[in-house]
Order: sequence, then structure tokens, then C-alpha cells
Amino acid sequence: MSSFHQIIELLRSELGVVLGSTLARLLLAAILGGIIGLERQLRHKPAGLRTNMFICFGAAMFTVLSRQLSGSESDYTRIASQIIPGIGFIGAGSILHAKASVTGLTTAATIFVVASVGMAAGGGLYLTAVFATIIILIALELLGRMESAFLLKSFVTTYEVTGRNVDGMLREVNRLLDAEQLTMHSVHIASADPDFRLVFSVDCEHEQQSVFSIRLHESNAFGSVTSLAATEHE
Repeated sequence: MSSFHQIIELLRSELGVVLGSTLARLLLAAILGGIIGLERQLRHKPAGLRTNMFICFGAAMFTVLSRQLSGSESDYTRIASQIIPGIGFIGAGSILHAKASVTGLTTAATIFVVASVGMAAGGGLYLTAVFATIIILIALELLGRMESAFLLKSFVTTYEVTGRNVDGMLREVNRLLDAEQLTMHSVHIASADPDFRLVFSVDCEHEQQSVFSIRLHESNAFGSVTSLAATEHE
């Protein structure tokens, strides 16, 4: 009878160790993913707090399940190996393509590395997961500030110009764009009696945007020039 109780206590102890280790891995993944997601949320990016937390937690969960559900030691990587194409699919959905620009690359890359942090946490590589999180935060925050300080970031700026002659406005806009080696995309033309409205977007760096905006305002081909929005590239 005493040996039976010893077996029960041993199983209970081992079960507690396994559960404690699993819960610690999942909790760490949720925390690290949440920290990265919070940085993205504060910068008003598409993939924010919950998205990055779920991705990191899910990657850790699949990594844990891959080992626990596998029938043999050689099969435990099969489930975890499918995380990479799955995350690639999610990342591809965050990338937006326009005629002359691509946005969302940083968001897609962040999703990819957050999943790797989750896999590291799920595999019990705690130090690796924490170190990777620190590097990711440095890249997102400090390098982002350096890009802004040195005016290295590019913007998609939307302009609205008005005038009586649509063909003349298009020729003038194209002339100014050619002078700066820029390309116009997302063009919309509408009639606003007695003038026409031409709305278009330009993908350029900060210095180019400033010069092009000045030349637009100096041109006599437009009745009015308005900058509607400027969206930062990722």
C-alpha cells in the first residue's frame, strides 16, 4: 500500500513539474509578445497588442503541443515546422501593394520574428526569447527614431489640386514629378463646377516631398493645392 502511495506522489510531483514548465513557457510567450505588441500599438500600427500577443502565444502553444503530442522523438518537430508557413501567410496579408509602393513590410517582419520568440519560449529557451525581444524592441524603437531624425523614412503623400483644364493639370503634375524623378499613383479626377479636382498620391522621402510640395504651390497651372494626408512607410 505504501508503494502505491509513493507512485501516486511521484506521478503528482512529475505532473506538477510538467504543468509548471508548460504554463511558464506559455506565460512568458504571452508577456514577450504583449511587450512587442504594446510598442506597435503605441505607434498606431496595424498589428498591435492583441495580434502580437496571440501570435507569440500561439507559436509557443504549437511548439509545446508538438512535443507533447508526438509519438516519437523524431516526429515532435512536425507541428512546429508548420508555424513558419502559417505565419508567412499572415504576414503576406499585412502587406499592401499599390501601383508604385508597398507598405506593411515592417509589420510583416515583426509578425515573423514575434512567432520565432514564441517558438523559443515554447521550446524552453527562455534566455533566447528574452534576448530576441530586447533586440526587436531596439530595432523598432531606437532605429525608428534614427530614421526619423535623419529624414530617411519615406511617405505616401496625397495631394488635391484644382483647375479649369484637366489635361493641363495632368501635364503640369507629370512635369513636376519628372523633375523630381517621382511617380504619381492612385489618381482620381472629379468635376467640381466650375473647376476640376485632381487627387493623386506620391511616394517619396521627406526632402523630396518638401521640394515637390513647394513646386506645386508655385505653379500657375492650379487654382489651389492642398495636401490631404501623409502616411509613413513601414
